[in-house]
Amino acid sequence: MLYMWIILAIVVVAILFLWVAYNSLVTLRIRVDEAWSDITVQLKRRLDLIPNLVETVKGYAAHESGVFQAVTEARANALNAKGVKETAAADNQFEGALKSLFAVSEAYPDLKANQNFIELQQELVDTEDKIQASRRFYNGGVRDLNTKIQTFPSNVVAGMFGFKNRDFFELDEAEQKVAEKPVDVKF
Repeated sequence: MLYMWIILAIVVVAILFLWVAYNSLVTLRIRVDEAWSDITVQLKRRLDLIPNLVETVKGYAAHESGVFQAVTEARANALNAKGVKETAAADNQFEGALKSLFAVSEAYPDLKANQNFIELQQELVDTEDKIQASRRFYNGGVRDLNTKIQTFPSNVVAGMFGFKNRDFFELDEAEQKVAEKPVDVKF
């Protein structure tokens, strides 16, 4: 009779462990999905601002068609990207094209003083801040989920129920080098 109670206790503990481990993995997966949704919303917001920005710059720098074409192509690639890696690559390409657009705007003082251009720049800065926050939230969720999936004993439960590691949303190497350089401030 005592052995039966011991076996029953072991079975109950095992079931409780599976229940808790599975639910914690599901919770982490949902957080990562939510964080990815936040990133896509902010990226879409930024992409929606670009046509207005391009049209504003075109009014001042109509002969810069190569830059406008690159921005338009990068925007289309970003809109069509699927998955974390493809979206990150398209986003990096888009940010490079956007930097070229702003470099063109530097040559036109009237454009830099245009109220519409200033407002669009402010919205882009605000959106970039939100994208960075969303990336950090997403990468933190991915870190927690991947850690749980790879550590014992929850890795056993993760394997049983098919939980997979997620990819981090990372900067490409060129952007990392730019991010590591100190900001050059001139007065």
